[in-house]
Amino acid sequence: MLTLISFGGITQIQYHMPAEHELHEGTWLQWPHNNLYGPFYVDDVESSWIAMTDALQSGEKVHIVAVDSFELERIQDVLSDEDIPFTNLGFYVYPNDDVWVRDNGPMFVLDTNDNLALLDWGFNGWGMDTPFSNCDAVPPLIGDDLGVPVVDLGAMVLEGGAIEQDGNGTLMATRSSVTHSSRNPDLTEAEIEDYFYQYMGITQVIWLDGVYGLELTDQHIDGFARFANDSTIITMSPEDLTYWEVTASDQEVLFNATDTAGVLYDFIIVPLTQNNVTTTYGTDLGYKGSYVNYYIANEVVLVPTYDDPSDAVAISILSSVHPDKTVVGIDVRNIYEYGGMVHCITQQQPFYVALNIEETTQSKVEIYPNPTNGFVQIPSSELEQVELTDLQGKEVAFTTLTNGINISNLPAGVYILSIDQQQFKLVKE
Repeated sequence: MLTLISFGGITQIQYHMPAEHELHEGTWLQWPHNNLYGPFYVDDVESSWIAMTDALQSGEKVHIVAVDSFELERIQDVLSDEDIPFTNLGFYVYPNDDVWVRDNGPMFVLDTNDNLALLDWGFNGWGMDTPFSNCDAVPPLIGDDLGVPVVDLGAMVLEGGAIEQDGNGTLMATRSSVTHSSRNPDLTEAEIEDYFYQYMGITQVIWLDGVYGLELTDQHIDGFARFANDSTIITMSPEDLTYWEVTASDQEVLFNATDTAGVLYDFIIVPLTQNNVTTTYGTDLGYKGSYVNYYIANEVVLVPTYDDPSDAVAISILSSVHPDKTVVGIDVRNIYEYGGMVHCITQQQPFYVALNIEETTQSKVEIYPNPTNGFVQIPSSELEQVELTDLQGKEVAFTTLTNGINISNLPAGVYILSIDQQQFKLVKE
């Protein structure tokens, strides 16, 4: 079922949430500890966090949450022993119950002025099924440390893995993990959609019914359907979706999903594992693994792997979907025993530029036009102090003219124009 959200001006969009496939400032990880699962848990799963940190750190910051100061020191020693550079690593100590930062962690959004904010939804351990009080308190702690405004939305429970959004106004979710009484007994579906509209910029919701009681998460959407970009959904074949217990009616909704312009999404099918997943210590879990639960970062794509023949097939397919990134397999066999994969243990923080754009009353410099197709007019007295970088801070070449600069040779995108210690967001169309 697709819902077009229309509020007739009663409420307004206050924030929008960049999609995972858009540029990141960094990735958040909650490092495993033994407090919940016993003395061997870290030994069993920590290698996956080490591999993710190593793969991510060259292309974005990696924000690592340790449960206490003793664990922080141990984690730093482990990463140092692995010769992983600390240049792009940040470390934080917050009490937490478990590793599933996708679900309990912050969701980062931009306000109407493109300033970063942090949404603090309620988290209740997937319907009061596990300890959750420490994890529920993590987002505002992150907001305080980052100096980012925190929007308290604790009146609504929402896990990050329960939603998928394309960055262009469409959100997918299962009712079983969002609207069910275990999460939000006092909110109607329309009220939940209003939250999506105001705080995430969502103008249409594709609702699947889902299956309540299936898995700890009550059938999160990110286990079987993901947005690779604003026009493509990664999912499974109908046969594999049926194995995943996605109902025939939900499959029909999924494969008929359209974007906000009414255009049918492209669908890319990845297989399940050929075999049931077996942990590195020999436990046959009795079920197959999904590759849909992968993570899109700036320079890499992290794909769950299971020492299965389908690993190479999934990596090949996702490499073709993301040809500008390096696909890295992350062994999740042992994590999978506890219910999750790569996407479940990562959370993106979007890149943002809180800068002037176009001519402003606060600036003595006027740049025009902006956006541009190539030529930007700049006062001649300021030209000697012009620098241009991409969003990752790398200088890019341009041609200086008598009354401005020419960037027609650059690809379309967003650049940072520095003039006499002032910065502007320069958009090349």
